[in-house]
Parts: sequence; structure tokens; C-alpha cells
Amino acid sequence: MPRQDTHAKIAEHVQRLGELHPPIALSSVDRTIKDPAAVKARFGHTIDYLARVELEVDRNVLELLVLLPDVDDTNKTFYSDVWQPQEIQHGLILDRLQTDLGREPAMPHMDVSFKIKILGALANLKPIQDIAKLMYFLTGASTERQAVLAYNHISAGLKEMGETAIAETIINPIKQQEPGHFAFYNMSASAMVADKVLKPWQLFLTRVLREKSYGLVGTNSRDDFKADMGRVAHDLGIDADLEGYAREIGRVEQRLLWADKQGMTFPPYILKALRESVDLYRERGLIPRPV
Repeated sequence: MPRQDTHAKIAEHVQRLGELHPPIALSSVDRTIKDPAAVKARFGHTIDYLARVELEVDRNVLELLVLLPDVDDTNKTFYSDVWQPQEIQHGLILDRLQTDLGREPAMPHMDVSFKIKILGALANLKPIQDIAKLMYFLTGASTERQAVLAYNHISAGLKEMGETAIAETIINPIKQQEPGHFAFYNMSASAMVADKVLKPWQLFLTRVLREKSYGLVGTNSRDDFKADMGRVAHDLGIDADLEGYAREIGRVEQRLLWADKQGMTFPPYILKALRESVDLYRERGLIPRPV
């Protein structure tokens, strides 16, 4: 597909997302819970983790402003008019749900990291900004895929428990908005590689930086958050097949960054991050933290 048509397709996708998926209104959800204690025990920690991650969207936008000072209209429309309003509402609704379960409100981490600030200082150089943009798209694709899988597990588990109200009016509507975000990141990253926006040395540096900096959603390079993510993996049963999960969340960058590596089904650093999180959780004791 010609470059102009590809970018037009991405712009149309962003417009459709805004039109078809407005932010979920708090008044539209049914917070009826039949057995709060059971839901709290099974999914309380995961709901807390996801609420925090979704509420950190404002920090994510600040990071984008630092990393992508010359962002185009399509990207700006996506993160400021579509993604941010949708994600912040996800966070507010999930946070209300967890307080309904008797848990404390989420505490989002809002500090822009030093690493982001350093990369941002170099981002005015176009070659560096192109690398930052591709890494942003790859991170977005991985993050959104993780979110979809988590919401799938929660939705299925809540329905199994007979908690249809919160499954059908909270988790499912949130879950339905995430694939559109994933598609945006996937199409955008694919277009950059197909259009050869990055020279070979830039792609090499992207691979190096990705390998050194990759983190699971919401971990923010912090061991306590990594351990929290390890518990999410445990609570959702992800830890039973970490390699399968790594394949699911690593497909985009495997295809775009590592296609020449025969026999590699996912980037090894993804499995390494998963194992680190699970190990940190286990080191802190298999007994869950008080809720």
C-alpha cells in the first residue's frame, strides 16, 4: 500500500475510534456485586493494578510531549482526543469499583522518569525522535495487548462467579476499547518500518534500547511494581505459561525488529521481564499482601 494511503488509513482509524468509542460514562455502569469478598479475593489486586495503570495516562501524555516534540496531527489527535479521555475514564471507573470492594483508592505514579527526560533532551534531533517514536509505538502495542488479555481473564472469571453486572457494564466495555488502541500502534509501527523511515543504524539502536529498557505494563522500572505485576500474573494464571504469554504480547516487535532471527518466536527480553516479575513476587512471599 502506498505511503500516503497507509497514513490516510491510520488517520481514518483514529477518527473512527473517537466517533465509535466515546469515553465510558460512570453513569452507564452497573456496580452491583453479589459477593464483594469473593471478587476482592480473586481480582482485587489486579483491579487495583489496572486502575493505577489507567490513571497514569496523564503522565504518559507528559512523556509523549517530552519524547515527540514535533508530533504530527494524527498522533496528537490520538493521544489527546481519543486515547487519554478513554483511558482516564477506565481508571476512574476501575478505581470506583475497587473502593466498592473495600480497597483503598489507586495511587498512580506520576513522575516522569530521568531516562525519559534524557531521551527527551535528544529528541529534537530527528534521527533520535524517529527512534523514540518507533519505541513509543512498540510500547503501546505491547501494553494494549497486555491490557486486552488481562480484561479477557477478568471478564471470564467474573462471569464464572455470576458477577455479570460488573463484567458486562465495566470490564467488557473497557476491553472493547483497547483493541482499537492496539491497532493504532501496530499500524503506525508497521508503517514506519515499511516506509524505511529509520536507517539500519537507527533500527539497530532501537533493538538495543528495546532490549535494555523493556518493561511490562505499569512496572515503571520499579521492583515493587514488578512484584505487583508478578502477582497479577499469578492471580490471572499467566504464570502457568509465560512463554505463551510472551508470544502474545511480543508479536509486533518480533515481526518488525527481529524478523531476521530464525527460530525466535518472541524477543527474549519479554520472557525475562515476565520471569523477573514473577520471581520478585515469589521472593516477597506467596501469601498475598493484605487487601
